[in-house]
Amino acid sequence: MAKSDIKGLSDQELQSKIAEEKATYSKMLLNHAISPVENPAQIREQRRNVARMLTEVNSRKKASK
Repeated sequence: MAKSDIKGLSDQELQSKIAEEKATYSKMLLNHAISPVENPAQIREQRRNVARMLTEVNSRKKASK
């Protein structure tokens, strides 16, 4: 998910998207522990997407102060 896409989301949408992405990331890690994923770079990309969204949430909180 691109940074411009993340900035376009409302606070409510962003929180729900974070929860969804975290669940997907956890599921990917569990599946990878059982049997290797074909493309392990997907796990890294998922983790980075979550981090991008959390960064946007934190920057919005700082901006509102």
